[in-house]
Amino acid sequence: MDRDIRLKRLRFRAWHRGTKEADLLIGGFCDAAASGWNDAEIDLFEELLEEQDVDIMAWAIGTDTCPARYEGPIMEAMRVLTYVPISR
Repeated sequence: MDRDIRLKRLRFRAWHRGTKEADLLIGGFCDAAASGWNDAEIDLFEELLEEQDVDIMAWAIGTDTCPARYEGPIMEAMRVLTYVPISR
């Protein structure tokens, strides 16, 4: 599948999680980081999106231990949280 189409599908899935909080965290992260991902990172993010939102959010904010298969550059970048838009 074409890389651009794959990223568009990932972006849609990341922004349509079911709760506003998950949309902002996961979708915001996808918007901020996806353009720089290689194929292996895209594969990993696709796999991550199969997990429950509450689990992804807990791993990103550090309230639960992240499974070893997701530890690495993507989860480290997700933990920064600077990509979450905050109204001021």
